[in-house]
Amino acid sequence: MSEDLNVILREMIDLPAETEWIEFKEAKINFDFDDLGRYFSALSNEANLYGKPAGWLIFGITDRSPRKIVGSNYRLTPPGLDRLKEQIAQHTNHQMTFAGIYELKTDGKRVVLFEIPAATRGIPTTWNGVVYGRIHESLGPLALHEIEEIRRQAPLDDWSAKVCEGATHADLDPEAIAFAREEYKKKHQHLAGEVDEWDNASFLARAKVCSQGRITNAAIILLGKSEATHLLVPAIAHITWVLRNEDEVEIDYAHFGLPLILAVDRVFSRIRNLTVRYISGETLFPLEVTQYDPWVIREALHNCIAHQDYLQSARITVTGDLAP
Repeated sequence: MSEDLNVILREMIDLPAETEWIEFKEAKINFDFDDLGRYFSALSNEANLYGKPAGWLIFGITDRSPRKIVGSNYRLTPPGLDRLKEQIAQHTNHQMTFAGIYELKTDGKRVVLFEIPAATRGIPTTWNGVVYGRIHESLGPLALHEIEEIRRQAPLDDWSAKVCEGATHADLDPEAIAFAREEYKKKHQHLAGEVDEWDNASFLARAKVCSQGRITNAAIILLGKSEATHLLVPAIAHITWVLRNEDEVEIDYAHFGLPLILAVDRVFSRIRNLTVRYISGETLFPLEVTQYDPWVIREALHNCIAHQDYLQSARITVTGDLAP
């Protein structure tokens, strides 16, 4: 991998001029976090506009030709680069973050490469709510006509709606289907009396997770048995819960697989949702409420399951910090 990255780096260094989707910075000691986020947004959007799979921000190299490798000590000491992906995702739309962060030793000097995924088709990448772009060496809000150019892009085919080759009704979990029926009845109360009369094939068709009687990827993700995971390869349908202590050390974790419709409550049970007591101005007795609204947490997990790009071969990660 490092050999491939060295080749990519050399090719970028040898470009006759800095392109809109590649940025070099010396960053010898440090680099402002907000500037890093603005470059993330700008290079992501420019990569989309120029039809590139990713943009690149490179520390440790001069930004003017002839470019020289000067080395960078950016985040050299622990925890270093470890939490940067998470920190960037907290300020971007759809929690976009780096596709990869790589450290290379080139000519005996440290170079840091940030691989920034191109903006999703139809959705410009934002940093703190602002869509950034580049005009040569300048950085600022992306021009309106370029924002509209991205927004007009047709979305790619819906992978989740495609038939899952080789999947049959035997690959679906009966408990998950029963749970889905109950949830369906809550949403479609006028059909509650009929739902129990439908066979599984009819119910799955009504729930739109079957296509002409065939099982879709969505059906396997939501309702599939745990052993049906191989049917989704190379896609990954996992949720990982991690608990860290005050030193950012992982002290507990758990993985949750198919069916994801049942995984939500299992993940929720791991989240520390403390009971908080407070006294309102209308009573002497304290009221007890949870720190977070359970509906909000579940809805966030549902949105992650529904809207993530499974073809990126990534997984949903829920991270909890143990209060000191």
